Amino acid sequence: MRSVSDETFEAEVLAAERPVVVDFWAPWCRPCKAIEPLFAQLAAELAGRVEFVRMDVDANPLTAARYGVLALPTAMLFAGGQPRATVAGARPRPDYERAWARWLEAAA
Repeated sequence: MRSVSDETFEAEVLAAERPVVVDFWAPWCRPCKAIEPLFAQLAAELAGRVEFVRMDVDANPLTAARYGVLALPTAMLFAGGQPRATVAGARPRPDYERAWARWLEAAA
């Protein structure tokens, strides 16, 4: 998964033509590292339909603050330039799939 920054967020996420899942994380966050393989798997399975990107909140605090990211990890799906669904904390795959089902199905 590629990384986005405060500077590239608008162009790479908000202006994207397809849904984008942003993984808000930090290098010191163990749960963030635990779900990284899950997001990599989803990114591979949904390639071309849904984008997955990562944002280090320590290096990019403005975007995290703008969207009220208070817990790590937080995964937020953006579609049409707006946040549509958020999952906070490290969760099992079905939790993410349920939260994002509407957009995952539409992108199929």
